[in-house]
Amino acid sequence: MTIRVLLADDQALLRSAFKVLVNSEADMEVVGEASDGAEAVRLAREQAADVVLMDIRMPGTDGLTATRMISADPELAGVRVVMLTTFEVDEYVVQSLRAGASGFLGKGAEPEDLLGAIRIAAAGEALLSPAATKGLIAKFLAQGGGSVSGPAQGQHAERMATLTGREREVLVHVAAGLSNDEIGGRLEVSPLTVKTHVNRAMAKLGARDRAQLVVIAYESGLVRPRVD
Repeated sequence: MTIRVLLADDQALLRSAFKVLVNSEADMEVVGEASDGAEAVRLAREQAADVVLMDIRMPGTDGLTATRMISADPELAGVRVVMLTTFEVDEYVVQSLRAGASGFLGKGAEPEDLLGAIRIAAAGEALLSPAATKGLIAKFLAQGGGSVSGPAQGQHAERMATLTGREREVLVHVAAGLSNDEIGGRLEVSPLTVKTHVNRAMAKLGARDRAQLVVIAYESGLVRPRVD
């Protein structure tokens, strides 16, 4: 199946370079180009995009806002967003993930890394490794960033209460950066069983992928941030 890719960046030259790269691959094609976030949201729907390469900083509607809009739209539930930026700062990474992105990539990444990111996102996996995501979120939250309170905190608690004991246990291990194979080894179950628990936790918590599970695990207080 061909991966349908949408490019969202206000720099036409950069979009052209990405387009040539993506279209050179047999398993993917560029189906649209957007110069701002609002256009990206519209084209994601019209062109049935699978993956959006989204610049964080764009005039008008920025990439973070556009990603939140895509994540909140049930009709775009299958769309994965990979954030692109020249500002490789921890805070941007966490904000991108909290907005609903499947991952984060610097614009200076190698071509093969960009193509790999598209394939990983299209498969529904987290672009950043769970361990890397965990470390960034722990650091950010421990510094007082991204704290959740009020209605949002209550929503987290309500959804967390729907998890079974085993699903909560698996979620703790996911937030610790363990793979399904590693979790299975610790719990003495098969990786397929772990995957089932992960998928059920994602459905109950409204998470789009494993990266989102890590965010929720920290924001809900199920896992406490620690900075070494």
